[in-house]
Amino acid sequence: MSTMQVIDITHPGEPDVLKLGSRDIPKPGKGEALIKVAASGVNRPDVFQRQGHYPPPPGVSDIPGMEVAGELVEGDLDGDNPFGLKRGDAVCALIGGGGYAEYAVAPLLQCLPVPKGFSMVEAAALPENFFTVWSNVFDRGLLGQGSRGKDESLLVQGGSSGIGVTAIQLAHAFGYRVFATAGSADKCAACEKLGAIAINYREQDFVEEVKRHTDGAGVDVILDMVAGDYLPREIELLAEDGRLVVIATLSGAKATIDAGLIMRRRLTITGSTLRMRSVAFKAAIAKALHDLVWPLLESRQVQPIIHQVFPAADAAKAHRLMESSSHIGKIMLEW
Repeated sequence: MSTMQVIDITHPGEPDVLKLGSRDIPKPGKGEALIKVAASGVNRPDVFQRQGHYPPPPGVSDIPGMEVAGELVEGDLDGDNPFGLKRGDAVCALIGGGGYAEYAVAPLLQCLPVPKGFSMVEAAALPENFFTVWSNVFDRGLLGQGSRGKDESLLVQGGSSGIGVTAIQLAHAFGYRVFATAGSADKCAACEKLGAIAINYREQDFVEEVKRHTDGAGVDVILDMVAGDYLPREIELLAEDGRLVVIATLSGAKATIDAGLIMRRRLTITGSTLRMRSVAFKAAIAKALHDLVWPLLESRQVQPIIHQVFPAADAAKAHRLMESSSHIGKIMLEW
């Protein structure tokens, strides 16, 4: 067999532009592996790409999808292979694109063994969110590495999203106090079940609520997917030496902020995107996840929260659900 089924973006537009198509099965190159895909994750950047707002990096497949799980079929396994992966192994991988397909190529250094006891759907729900959260909450946000150490706290904006439920669980598992915002009673209840103090942003002011719970001190780290007019309020909420990490701009990319407050409280404002970073950068995250997070997954102290699984041919329905923002956790495609 030389061809595979894929989900094509036939042209930029609404979810219905996602159509089942056929492509040649890709060939892995140096440092790469070919995966027979069992399941793929659906993420907000896939929606932006479908709309024509987020093109893949140069040299990356134009097929959407940035995380997969499946069987490692072939690849450059005799080179740098830190986890000792072999042909036939069950793996999950972070990729730059090409995940909505029966086969996908991934850098071997971005492939991880499927955690023991995990289904392929569960494993495919891990890479994008766990790489993103580790990179931004622990590497950039330095949660737990400030002067208050284990007493530091985290606020997650959008706590019921795939990123949100991952950040809540990891921070809680490592012993930090976690706050999360969400837009309904059901979503708040889900965040609380995972270990957060939840704030319904439609009914409560998150700045006032977090300050009430912290005796006015505020939080040490904020993971922000909203930006826009949230930024000045988040700066107000940060404790001394606090860190604000912006990873999306769902409410806009521009804001007016108080530079004096940043200086007086010695605040750090940072942000990142992961898709364009080097394989070496992502490989370092993969090693940290394997060493520190995979044991939590295998013991089920932390686990993916999966809202709904769609047959891959129903990718348009999955995107409509993503755009509705009514989901809690991950939306998945299964081949």
